[in-house]
Amino acid sequence: MATAQKPTAPVTSVQSRINIDAPRWDLTTFTGRLKHFFWVTDPRTIVCSNKQLDNAKELLEQYRTGQEPPGTTKQQIWYAKKLYMSAFHPDSGERQNVIGRMSCQVPGGMLITGCLLQFYRTNTAVVFWQWVNQSFNALVNYTNRNAQSGITERQIAVAYVSATTCAVITAIGLKRYLAMKAASQLMQRFVPFAAVASANIVNIPLMRQSELLDGIACFDENGQKVTESRYAAAKGISQVVCSRITMAAPGMLLTPIIMKRLETLSWMKRIQSLHVVVQTLLVGCTLLVMVPTGCALFNQKCSIPVERLRLLDSKKLEELKEKYGEHTPKRLYFNKGL
Repeated sequence: MATAQKPTAPVTSVQSRINIDAPRWDLTTFTGRLKHFFWVTDPRTIVCSNKQLDNAKELLEQYRTGQEPPGTTKQQIWYAKKLYMSAFHPDSGERQNVIGRMSCQVPGGMLITGCLLQFYRTNTAVVFWQWVNQSFNALVNYTNRNAQSGITERQIAVAYVSATTCAVITAIGLKRYLAMKAASQLMQRFVPFAAVASANIVNIPLMRQSELLDGIACFDENGQKVTESRYAAAKGISQVVCSRITMAAPGMLLTPIIMKRLETLSWMKRIQSLHVVVQTLLVGCTLLVMVPTGCALFNQKCSIPVERLRLLDSKKLEELKEKYGEHTPKRLYFNKGL
């Protein structure tokens, strides 16, 4: 005897739409930020043409208004967002120069760092590669600054010259000191890291000095600009400095140790001219992991309690309370940069 079948629920063909203005992962957690930056800093995106990037931006604008081409898939939308976030500034929406993008940190950083670690024996090589590195860093710092804070050509020049000078003085001075102390060759290979770390401490704050002098734009939880804060700028810039040094440390500290061991092997002794290639590849492997890790250390959308304005922005706090009264925001949010 046949049994009656229960009616099945109708299947809808309407798919839920992606909220392209919300992050794909939870950026309040380190794991979420790590997944996000592995996605955004993918070095393969730097080979995309300007036309591809502009098409991705256009597709997102169409999707936002529900006017995307028929048959557009979720995968296409996610890929368009990946291209957009890798190449366009989050504040201004302008397309960034290729070398300054975080997605260029792996190929650009591995080439320069590999040469920094390989060519450390002569002062001429040290000066040249520190200059190349600081030129690269200056462009990255300028590209990933908070775009709502202006900076003059003079300020850019001062930051660039100061950071390069600091890196060269640190590298040459420490190299001579270690030579006087008859330090091992391995110790001398750590000199480039000391120079890079000290230059980052100088370069980033100087490149973003207008934020420290005039304050960084701060917003309420609804995204409305409410004030500027020098305290917020100091917090954001200090976190960026920490992130950049963290990115560089494993590659510049572990690679010399690995190379020291490899150079004792017979096959490595036969290919001395290729040591720079091996060293560069080792640095590249560490940067593939450390660039997203460094970016993920702190949330790019940083926040501070409004009462922290008392430390450096007491007048701004008074103006806020006078303007908003009991509705004064409890927390302020800002883009710390990368």
